Parts: sequence; C-alpha cells; structure tokens
Amino acid sequence: MTQYLISFNDEWVAPHTPEQLQEKSVAGMTVIRDMEEAGVFVFGDGGLDASSVLCHVEARAGEPAFTDGPYAESKEHLGGFTVVEVADDEAARYWAGRLAVALDWPQEVHRFPAPIGAAADRAAHTTKEK
Repeated sequence: MTQYLISFNDEWVAPHTPEQLQEKSVAGMTVIRDMEEAGVFVFGDGGLDASSVLCHVEARAGEPAFTDGPYAESKEHLGGFTVVEVADDEAARYWAGRLAVALDWPQEVHRFPAPIGAAADRAAHTTKEK
C-alpha cells in the first residue's frame, strides 16, 4: 500500500459565501466518510490559506530559528489536503476524482516516495525468493 497526498491550492477556488462553503464541507465530508469506510483515509484538513501561516523556521548554527517570515514567495497557498493509503495510482486518482466532483474544484495527487531503503529491501527480498 502506498500513501498519496490529494490537495488543492486556495487560489484554485473561487470566492464562496459561508453557505456555499458549508455545502462544500458536507459534500467533501461525504467522500471522507466513504474513504474511512473503505479503510483508505489516513488524515486530512482544509480551510488553509495565506492567513493560516504560523511562522517560518530554519536552521541556524544547528538550532531552529523561528520568524514571521520570509515565507516562500508564491501566489499559491495550500488550501486543504487529504492523505489516503491505497493499492495503486488508479485508486488514488479515483478518490481525488471523487473529491474534485464533490467540491467542484481541482485536486492534485502526489505519491509519497517509499522510505529510503524500503525499495532496496523489497528488491533484495524478491531476489532471494527467486
């Protein structure tokens, strides 16, 4: 099983009234419940935008240094995301499609890479079996 990030940028979404956002929330939660019932939902959250940025942190002399910026210079901000754990790319696309239709805004799908060494371990194990 592989984990995938399904996300959208805040700028991809037209302005909505509070009532419209409530309707989108209900539609999106229906898909999330379906993901939970299918056993593929890992974690998700939404309602993010430029105003939800807490801080910037970087390493300075081996210690974390927290500031109110600079932030990545981008006109796009993460708006929300869902992490699913599914068998393959097609299953990830299926769930992303369900969210895109329910919310009526674009979604983007990223496959998390296997942990370092995991692919080599699998390959070595497969070779030993042959």
